[in-house]
Amino acid sequence: MRENESLAGRVVLVTGGGSGLGAAICGMLAAEGAHVVVADIDEARAHEEAARLTQDGARACAVTMDVGDEAQVSAALDLAIERYGKLDAVINNAGVDVTAPIDELDVAAWERVLRTNLTGPFLMAKLAKNRLAPHGHIVNIASTAARRAWPNASAYHASKWGLLGLSHALHAELRAMGLKVSAVIAGGMRTPFLLDRFPDIDTSCLQDPQNVARAVRFVLTQPDETVVPEVMVLPMKETSWP
Repeated sequence: MRENESLAGRVVLVTGGGSGLGAAICGMLAAEGAHVVVADIDEARAHEEAARLTQDGARACAVTMDVGDEAQVSAALDLAIERYGKLDAVINNAGVDVTAPIDELDVAAWERVLRTNLTGPFLMAKLAKNRLAPHGHIVNIASTAARRAWPNASAYHASKWGLLGLSHALHAELRAMGLKVSAVIAGGMRTPFLLDRFPDIDTSCLQDPQNVARAVRFVLTQPDETVVPEVMVLPMKETSWP
């Protein structure tokens, strides 16, 4: 395997890395030999995940970060480079949702969803692009909510459609710098993001987050001359997809 197709020694920062899909991504990358920076707004979760990875023999550290705070994003990126000497990739995984009809969706909730799901990846890309190593990679975790719509999720849909647009715009813009940008569109997963809010959901129609983490690994391990701008990972039994 050529060096650029291996994750061994690569330094990757994962936002929302303390639980759910983020933790699955951190675990998979660490198992492949990557040095993982677990970034999460929840300090305890970030440190618990980093400690778990370290106990398993990986090189990992934790950073507490609000993805919508420019100073905190900048500090987290600098910490990764200070700790490991470089930064090869950032995974924009942090996400929130508010389930409410538009009449009940207040401005504060709308802005919180957009701040986390769209402004966060924008800040990460803006501040990471000049810090990333050659052939660096930005991976944005999108959602099937960027391809279809359902009621009572207008903020989430707006943020994920926006994220997919941002991802493709940056793919076009940053290629001249030798940087890769990929969007991983994830269908429903068995994670707290859904299970905690919808306890009656049919889990057989969801997928293991490890399967989406494998797609992240796939886009990160393409040869230098190849980039995957977008990939979609759906549960076989997901019935709401056409």
